[in-house]
Amino acid sequence: MTREEIVFDYLNKHDIHYSCYHHPEGKTIEEAKRWWRDDGSVHCKNIFMRNHKGDKHYLICFHCDYDLDIHELEHRLKDYLTSIGKPAPGKLSFASPERMNKYLGLEPGSVSPFGLINDTEHHVYLFLDEHLINAETLSFHPNDCTGTIVISREEFERYLSTLNNEYEYLKLY
Repeated sequence: MTREEIVFDYLNKHDIHYSCYHHPEGKTIEEAKRWWRDDGSVHCKNIFMRNHKGDKHYLICFHCDYDLDIHELEHRLKDYLTSIGKPAPGKLSFASPERMNKYLGLEPGSVSPFGLINDTEHHVYLFLDEHLINAETLSFHPNDCTGTIVISREEFERYLSTLNNEYEYLKLY
């Protein structure tokens, strides 16, 4: 099965409602914006990061029209994680394509929270920007940058509840 078919199969098996449309490849937000429909969903940017030791990995999702300052993100994650008794990530950097493939089964340009389906050891911690909690619908790649899944936030949270990965909404900007 293709990466996209794996996502559809997983969502269908868990009776999670979504829609999907296809378009030409869009590996970056700038490329993908040309193909996205004006459907009212919040289109999300997804970045995959690692800590300085390489033993912690984070998937970070936020509104596509925003950029994150990595140093500010480090401070926010440190403050948040230490407040709940977890170790701070330290210096963050983008994870390599090899790590992306190892933990999410994905390649650059196709990162999405649906890659967590492949994280069977629940190694990746997901951070969602707190602004997304107010969105009625969200959109993400279906682990392939030639499609867009549109899903209600409630159905997306149902999807997350089927996984055993930890996730949090956090103010990212």
